[in-house]
Amino acid sequence: MRIDRLATVGRTAARGMIATAAIAAIATIAVQHAAAQTQARATNPGNKATVAWAAKPATLPPYTGPNKLVYRLADVLAAHKGQANWHQEVFLSRDFEGDWVSMAPGGKTKTQFYADDRVFWVVQSGAMKVTIEGQEPFVATKHFLVQVPKRLQYSMETVGNEPVLYFQMKPAGEAPDYPLTETPTPVPGVQYVKAAYTGRGTYDDINKPYIDFEKDIVQGGEKRNVWIRDDHTYVTILRSQKATPTPPPTEWGHYHANFPEIWLIVEGTQEFLVEGEKLVTVHDGDLVAAPTGRWHRATPAGEGPSTRLAYIPRPDNLHWYQPEKAQGGN
Repeated sequence: MRIDRLATVGRTAARGMIATAAIAAIATIAVQHAAAQTQARATNPGNKATVAWAAKPATLPPYTGPNKLVYRLADVLAAHKGQANWHQEVFLSRDFEGDWVSMAPGGKTKTQFYADDRVFWVVQSGAMKVTIEGQEPFVATKHFLVQVPKRLQYSMETVGNEPVLYFQMKPAGEAPDYPLTETPTPVPGVQYVKAAYTGRGTYDDINKPYIDFEKDIVQGGEKRNVWIRDDHTYVTILRSQKATPTPPPTEWGHYHANFPEIWLIVEGTQEFLVEGEKLVTVHDGDLVAAPTGRWHRATPAGEGPSTRLAYIPRPDNLHWYQPEKAQGGN
């Protein structure tokens, strides 16, 4: 009995020593981790601005192709008055093609997919049934933000008695692919052949099949500032609760050295100043674009909240600011 008690006491003491040693080890690791973080902060400037000589075009890059400062939705609709089925290209860059698309009641797209990039759109009016491979079909209405990752088959179908209108971004210069059950739509310079493929794109914590902007954000108050993020696409949801005073013209905002930027207004009113252009005021459904290398800024205006979607092709993109405004910008 005494031997058993001694053995029990010994085991208890040993466990206590092990626990004490483990706690000490954890404490040591915590101290080392804190020290490493402190050292990292001391040696890594992080968000601290660095003033440098930044490459910028010597002359202002022009608007090319379909691109222009503003596409007002009212003007786009007026250009297609009396038509139910139409599409108009309004933006083209190295990475993206942007189109306004209207699909008549009873209309349905072919089932298709894109090989290496996602396709995404915003419903402006009407309703559509969206079917995406691996997902339950859903009905998207005004201000639904929908995205389909690479190689996921999808289709759209008008719901109701009015056309559905949406702004779509797809990969520039990339023809869609189709399952064998569909007859491919002809594309100039492209032939369709039978070939096998593997792998599918996926959704994740950031990239969801859809966001119901009106329900989730406007009414629900969700604080969501990213719609899409991958290696080739970055779309942010920039919402302001109220207007701010228009900055003086000496405040230029920022510029991007290697790609243009485009914005779609999905709520309220905003002001934009793009280098070389006059200040413009835009509203829900309007598009604004800034060519590569031009200073630009956006400011919430009007009454109540306002929101713009900002489309660029790089998630970790560089903003060049005026040195005296290096910690801010619009």
